[in-house]
Amino acid sequence: MPKRNLPIQDTDIRVTKQQLAHSNFIANDIIVSDSLGKLPLLNGPRRMTFIFVALCTNGHARIVVDTEERQIKKGDLVIISERHVINEFQGSDDAEGLVMIMSTKFFYDVVHDIKDLSSIFIVSKNHPILNLTDEESAIFVEYHSLLRRKIADTKNTYRRNIVGCVVHAMFYELSNVVITKQQHTANNNIRSNAVFSRFIALVEKNHIHERRVGWYADQLGITHKHLSETVKGVSMRTPNEWIDSYVTQEARLLLKNSGCSIKEIADKLHFPNQSFFGKYFKEHVGMSPSQYRNN
Repeated sequence: MPKRNLPIQDTDIRVTKQQLAHSNFIANDIIVSDSLGKLPLLNGPRRMTFIFVALCTNGHARIVVDTEERQIKKGDLVIISERHVINEFQGSDDAEGLVMIMSTKFFYDVVHDIKDLSSIFIVSKNHPILNLTDEESAIFVEYHSLLRRKIADTKNTYRRNIVGCVVHAMFYELSNVVITKQQHTANNNIRSNAVFSRFIALVEKNHIHERRVGWYADQLGITHKHLSETVKGVSMRTPNEWIDSYVTQEARLLLKNSGCSIKEIADKLHFPNQSFFGKYFKEHVGMSPSQYRNN
């Protein structure tokens, strides 16, 4: 009997947290577990709304990512970021591994140098599974163990901040592994990756006062359509989504770490008025600027 096509549903980090065995977590921000082989079964395709990182330490598994079947074996690091569609995860009876699941909000809160870490997500878009050496695997194991201890330390007033710093350092380590492997791998998309890297560099410098995709295309000497197709093809996100992520990150930092009023922040970020800024922020973050500041 043919398999029925099911609609794509979004993942829910709250449900995943409840279903994932042997896990430590902070609210709906980050979850770490040693139960890769016991990941919740998927009832149909799921669009990722969080960042998933796992290391297979024994056995094997299979998963479908963006309609392409992938095999996971011992020593493989799996990195699947938001917006990718996963389906049909199935582990062998002896499958074991370490898992870290993190909300994108938490990631953008703790990682301030997105440009420096963009390579890991560029590579994972086309190659969500990377085979690590024993030495490289040991790096992830150490960070995973440290995260579990720090998350479990519920009496520490600065637990979330400390965990954020560990995550930040871990992604730098993983990015270094990715860059090292890139240097030894033929890259068939050098031109597209170069355009994407130049686009991200421009967004990093100009997102506060310039949010038009056409402006970035002009700076790069290419058409709006070409930029949109290239950025989406490399990163699975549109240019507007990248620009918005930088703007909302800047807004979060100002709301959390500055004494500026919301009107002053709206002015700093070149919004026409406070009301427009409030609507923009709520659309992209899910709460008003004042709610975010007071949360």
